[in-house]
Amino acid sequence: MIRDITIGQYYPVDSKIHRLDPRTKILLTFAYIIALFLVDTVWGYLGVMLSLALAIKISKVPLKYMLKGLKSIVFILLFTVVLNIFFTPGEHIILEWGFLKVTWEGILFAVEMGTRLILLIVGSSLLTLTTSPIQLTDGIESLLMPFTKIHVPAHEIAMMMSISLRFIPILLEETDKIMKAQTARGADFETGNIMQRAKAMIPIMVPLFISAFRRAEELAMAMEARCYQGGKGRTRMNKLQYSGRDYIAFGCGVAYIVMCIIL
Repeated sequence: MIRDITIGQYYPVDSKIHRLDPRTKILLTFAYIIALFLVDTVWGYLGVMLSLALAIKISKVPLKYMLKGLKSIVFILLFTVVLNIFFTPGEHIILEWGFLKVTWEGILFAVEMGTRLILLIVGSSLLTLTTSPIQLTDGIESLLMPFTKIHVPAHEIAMMMSISLRFIPILLEETDKIMKAQTARGADFETGNIMQRAKAMIPIMVPLFISAFRRAEELAMAMEARCYQGGKGRTRMNKLQYSGRDYIAFGCGVAYIVMCIIL
C-alpha cells in the first residue's frame, strides 16, 4: 500500500506536457478542478474523462502507474460513498432500516461524489507527475509574485509547498523501512479488526514522527549554513518563459471549460 502512493512523485519522461511552463500546468489544473465541480450531467463527466484521458496520453505517464495511486484512497472513497448513500435525503426510498434510509437520489449522489473524487485525485496527480519540484516551486512563486505588494511571502509559501511535496516520497520510503523492520520483529499489520490494526500502527507512527522532525531540523540547519534568506534578492538559473505551446495549452484549457459548461 505504501508503494502505491504516487502523490508528490515526479515521473521523468520527455513529453509535450512535461515541456510546458509550470505556471501553465498549475493554472490548467485549477481550471480542471473548477470545471470538475461545475459539471453535473453524464455528458459533462464523459467530457471530463475524455479530456483527462487525452492529457494522460500526451503526458506519456502509464495509466497503470496513475491508477495505482488510487489504492491509497480506497478507504476514503468507500467511506464517502457509503456516507452519501445512507445520509442523502430523497423521495424515492429503496431501503429503510431505523434512521438509515437508502434512496435513489442518495445512490446517484454517491456515485457522482465517488467519480469526482477519483477524477480529482488522478487529475491533480498529473501535475506533480509531470512537473519537477524545482519547476513547481518556481511556478507557484511566479504566480504569487503579484501578491507580494500586500506583503504575501510568495517565495516562502512556494518553498514550503515544494518541500512538503518532496518529503512525501521520502516519508513513504521511511515508513516502508519501519514496517519491514517491525514485521521482522514479529509485528502483524495484516490481521485483526480495525482497532487492532490501528494499535499495530503505533510502533510505526512514533519512529516516523521522530524521523520526520530530525529530517526537518537537518534541512533547516543546512539552509542556515548556506545563508538562506528567503526570496529577497534571489536569482534563478533557469528563468520561466512562455512559448507557443503554452498559449496553445491555454486555448485548449479555455475550450475545455466552455465545453464543460455547455455539457
